[in-house]
Amino acid sequence: MGLDKTLFKQKSFSDVLEEIYSNSKKKEKQINTLIGELKPLIENIGDATLVVPMIANYLEIGVKNDKHLIDMLAVVQRMENASKSGDSDGFELGAEELAQILEQMEEAEEDSKKEE
Repeated sequence: MGLDKTLFKQKSFSDVLEEIYSNSKKKEKQINTLIGELKPLIENIGDATLVVPMIANYLEIGVKNDKHLIDMLAVVQRMENASKSGDSDGFELGAEELAQILEQMEEAEEDSKKEE
């Protein structure tokens, strides 16, 4: 499967990767804005105990978004390696890998619902 192959609804693999990247950058800006807005609210140790966990939560969301990008790049790398070796069927996911991807998708969906 090449990067330009249509996966669904006229979206190619490269379109999906671009969308993931754009969403990640958008989230990064949103998180940085939220952190910037929360920082001035910390005036004493009591404020810090309330605000710092929220900032940590926002940072964790950013890390998870980046991990999804890295996972997608790993998929692309496997595709490239399979095509370079001339093995057109070399890009196959095992049951364990498929289960892991589905679990990550569910986690991402849950995280998105929490953010709303």
